[in-house]
Amino acid sequence: MNVSPQPDALAWPASRMVEAIGFLAQQFGSRNATTTDSPPPLPIEAEQQHLVSSWLESIANCLDLDALAVEATYDSVASIVSTCGPAVLRIPETASKDTTLANTAYKKCEPRFIVLIAGGNRHVTLLGPNLVKSRMPTAELVQLLRAPLAMTSIHSPIELILDQSGLRDRRRRIAREALLKELHGHDLLGNAWLIRPAATAPIRVLVRDSRLGRLLACVTLLHLIQYSLWILSWWLLGWMSLRGRFEAGLFWAWLVLLLATVPLRIMTETVGGTLAIRAGTLLKRRLLAGAFRLETHEVRRMGIGQLLGRVLESETLESLSVSGGFLAMTACIELLVTLFVLASGAGSWLHVALLLLIIALTFILGLRYFRSQLNWTEQRLDMTNDLVERMIGHRTRLVQQPVDGWNSGEDEALEKYLRLSREADNRAASLSGLMPRAWLIAGLLGMAPAFIIGSKSTAALAVGVGGVLLAYQALRHLIDGGLRLVGVVIAWRRIQFLLAAAERREPIGRPLATWVTPNLERPILTAREVTYCYQGRGQPVLQGVDISIFHGDRILLEGASGGGKSTFASLLAGSRIANSGLLLLNGLDRETLGGANWRRRVVVSPQFHENHVLMGPMSFNLLMGRRWPPTKEDVEEAERTCRALGLGPLIDRMPAGMSQLLGETGWQLSHGEKSRLYLARALLQNAELTILDETFAALDPQNLQLALTYVLQHTSTVLVIAHP
Repeated sequence: MNVSPQPDALAWPASRMVEAIGFLAQQFGSRNATTTDSPPPLPIEAEQQHLVSSWLESIANCLDLDALAVEATYDSVASIVSTCGPAVLRIPETASKDTTLANTAYKKCEPRFIVLIAGGNRHVTLLGPNLVKSRMPTAELVQLLRAPLAMTSIHSPIELILDQSGLRDRRRRIAREALLKELHGHDLLGNAWLIRPAATAPIRVLVRDSRLGRLLACVTLLHLIQYSLWILSWWLLGWMSLRGRFEAGLFWAWLVLLLATVPLRIMTETVGGTLAIRAGTLLKRRLLAGAFRLETHEVRRMGIGQLLGRVLESETLESLSVSGGFLAMTACIELLVTLFVLASGAGSWLHVALLLLIIALTFILGLRYFRSQLNWTEQRLDMTNDLVERMIGHRTRLVQQPVDGWNSGEDEALEKYLRLSREADNRAASLSGLMPRAWLIAGLLGMAPAFIIGSKSTAALAVGVGGVLLAYQALRHLIDGGLRLVGVVIAWRRIQFLLAAAERREPIGRPLATWVTPNLERPILTAREVTYCYQGRGQPVLQGVDISIFHGDRILLEGASGGGKSTFASLLAGSRIANSGLLLLNGLDRETLGGANWRRRVVVSPQFHENHVLMGPMSFNLLMGRRWPPTKEDVEEAERTCRALGLGPLIDRMPAGMSQLLGETGWQLSHGEKSRLYLARALLQNAELTILDETFAALDPQNLQLALTYVLQHTSTVLVIAHP
C-alpha cells in the first residue's frame, strides 16, 4: 500500500468509473462483479449533479450495487470523508484547476472522481487508477474537496479581517477555517456516493458487508472468556475456603478475576447491541426490497389485512431474533462449560447423562410448544385480517349486510383464540417452570451415591453442587432463548414470501442503454403479438395485441370494464410481463433497457383504487417518482403544475404550502383533488410516454377541461384510457 501519494495519481476519469466500481464489487463479492459492457458516456455538463447521480447509479446497478447520493456541504465533507467508505467523491472543478490536479487543457478534460475505500480521522484509504490502495491524510483530502469555496476567501473580506487582526501562522489558519465554516458551512460542494451491495444481493454478500460473522464470533469469544473467568474466580474462592488459605495474594487474585468480568460483560453487551442494529438494518432492507418486488396480483390476493398481519410479524422477527439467538448461544456456551464442571464433580458422568436427558426432554416439550404457538399465531393473524377487512368495508356493510349479521362468527373466533392462548401459555409455563426444577431434583439425586458411600472429597462435592446450580441457570437461559426463537421461526414463516420476492431478478439493462435518445422517425413503443394471461386462469385477457406509438401521438383507448385496458397499460409501463409477444421501447427490449429504466421512460397513472397518497409533505407525494430530496427548482415546478391543474386554492389554504403533511391515504383531500395530485405526479416525471388510466373520471367538466388542456400542452406523447 502506498503512503501519501500525489493527489493527481488518485483521480479517476469518468471513462474508467466502471472499472473502479467493478473493483469495489469484487471486494463485496457481488455476483455481477465483472462486466464486458462498455462504460456509459457522460453526455452532460459538470454542474448537473442529479444527472451525474443517475449515471453513477446506472453503473452500480449493473454491478449489483447501490450508489446512494449524499449531499456534501463545506461543513459535512470532513465527516463524510472520515466515516464513510467505500464511496465515490467527485473532485470539484475549481480543485482540478487550482490544485495539483491542474491541467492546462482543463476545459477539455472529463470529470474526475476519488474512490474512497475506507475513511479515518487521520488517514483515509483511496484506490488509484492503477488499482493500488494508497493512504492519504484526511485533512489533505478534505482541503482538496473544499478548494472551490476556500479559493473564494482570497478575494473576500476574510483575508482583510485576518490582516487587521494581526494573526499569524497557525492561529491565522485556525481563524480562517472558522470563518469559512461560518460563511460557507451549509454551502453545497457536490455529492458523494456511498457504494454498498444492493438489497437484492445474495444474503452472504449482505452479511459479509455488515460484518455480522465477525461480530457474532466476537460476542461468542467475549462471553466464553467472561463466563470462564467468572467460574474460575468462584473456584478459587471455594478452594481457599476448603483449604483454609485466606492469603492476601490469593484474595487479590480472586478479586482481579471477578472484576475482570465487568469490562468483558460491557464489551459483550456493546458488541451484541451493534450486532442487533446491523442485523435489523439488513432485515429491513431485505423486506423493503421484497415488498417492491411483489407483483400486483400477489398484493390483491392477500389483501390489506393479511399484509398488515405479516408486516407486524416482521417486527417480531427483528426484535426477537437477535435477543433470542444471543440467549440461546450463551446458554449453549454455559452448558458446554457446565458439562466439564459436572464431569469433575461428585456426580461425575452420571450428572452429565442426567443433564443430557433433561436437555432432550426440554427439546421435546419445546416442539409441543412450537405447535401450540403456531396455531395461536395463525388464529391471531386470521382475526387481524378479518378485522381490517371489516373496517375497510364498513360502508358496504352498512348498506348491504343486515345489522344482526355484523358480528356473526366473532364469538366462535374469540373462543378459539382464548383456547389456543391458554394451551400455548400452559405449555410455555410447564417448559420454563418444570424443566429447570426437574434438573435440580435430578442433579441432587445424582449426588446421592457420593453422599451415601462417602467416596468423594469435600472439594468434589462442592464442585458437584456448583455444577448443578450452573446447569440450572444455563437451562433457564436456554429455555428463555428457545421461547423467543420459536416466535422468530413462526414470524419467519409468515414473512418468508417477502424475503423470497427480494431474490427475484429484474433486468438491469446495459449502462449504454441508460442514455439512449428517442428517434423521432421510429415508434417510441412497439407491441407485436402481445399475449397476457392472469395466473390461475386458462383464458388470456389479452391476445395478439399490436400497436405502434410515435412521438407526439395523442391516443384515446376506450372499452368496457374488464376488457383488459388497465392490464394493457401495465404491460406497456413494465409493471407486468407479457406471456408472449414482443415489446420494444426506442427499439430496445426490456432486458437491454432494464426494468427501472423502462419505467422511467413510460409512466402510468393507474386507476384511483391503485394510486395512493402517502404520509408526508405534498411535495414528496408529487415528486416521489422523480428524485428526493428535491431541488428548489423541482418544488417550484411542482407548485406551478398543481396551480395549472386547479390546485392553487388547496395549496393556498394549507398552512405549510407545499411542505404541508398530508394524511395517510389522503383523507384530507377530496376525490377530485387526489385525482389531480396523481395526474401532477405522473406529469412531473417528464416521461417519453405518459399513460393516464381513468385519471379524469372524478373531475367535474370545468376541471376536466383545465386538466386536459394542460396535459395536451405539456406531454410529448400521451395515452388516455377511459370508458366509452
